[in-house]
Amino acid sequence: MSDISSHVPAPPPEWVRNFAKTGLTAKGVVYCLVGVLAFMAAFEINGNSTEEASREGVFRLILQQPFGKALLAIVALGLFCYTIWRFIQGFIDTEHQGHDTKGVGKRIRYIFSGLVYGSLAFLSAKMVLGSGGNSGGSSQQTLASKLLQQPFGQWLVGMVAIGITAIGIYQIYYGLSDKYRKKVRSSGLKSDIENKLIQMGKFGYLARGVVWLVIGYLFLQAALKANPQEAGGNTRAFQFLEDSSYGSFVLGAVALGLICYGIFLFMRAKFQPIGAS
Repeated sequence: MSDISSHVPAPPPEWVRNFAKTGLTAKGVVYCLVGVLAFMAAFEINGNSTEEASREGVFRLILQQPFGKALLAIVALGLFCYTIWRFIQGFIDTEHQGHDTKGVGKRIRYIFSGLVYGSLAFLSAKMVLGSGGNSGGSSQQTLASKLLQQPFGQWLVGMVAIGITAIGIYQIYYGLSDKYRKKVRSSGLKSDIENKLIQMGKFGYLARGVVWLVIGYLFLQAALKANPQEAGGNTRAFQFLEDSSYGSFVLGAVALGLICYGIFLFMRAKFQPIGAS
């Protein structure tokens, strides 16, 4: 029995579990609010535009609520917890991905995710303290501009475009393949409720994939035209969708998908098994 028990993974420390669940909840809040703002922008509810439908816009919205600074501080702390959890997954390999090419790729993805949400945690913390949130231009345009100034700059921006597009394709594949279901296995919910929430996850991953594909296309345009102003993030992607044929309905559908993804993250926070080294 002792030989068997030595191969059974130990349960994660309680603080790791708390970091993961707090982080997933905070991420879910952000996605739900981004989806709400994007939906309002799609149909011009209360005069909202796609400019407000960004993560920075979400932070401003939270600040405008009663006890807004306290609420945003909680969200910032949650995003920081998510960042730490992603770094733990990537550097310590608590998910046992291994050291082969596939495993290392997944661990790099965890670390990249941690960096992204770490920057969001930093931005939200700055806004709580009364600074930040008013920088000119987007971070994506800044990145494109710096890359274009390097030798073979257009090729570098093109490579970023390919990488972002690959992420979008993978998000759509991940949703259609139902691989995301393993994140909430054995949730213990009634089957009909669980199925509805899982379908929300599928819709959410598809919506995320669409947004990533549009961002990849915008970077490709920046590369082809050698113009960093062509690049953009969520806000530009939402504007691109809104300007397309039947744009309001397309953007509205993507916005609902992002809300569904946020709800699915709440489900993950409740039921996802958390790995340990």
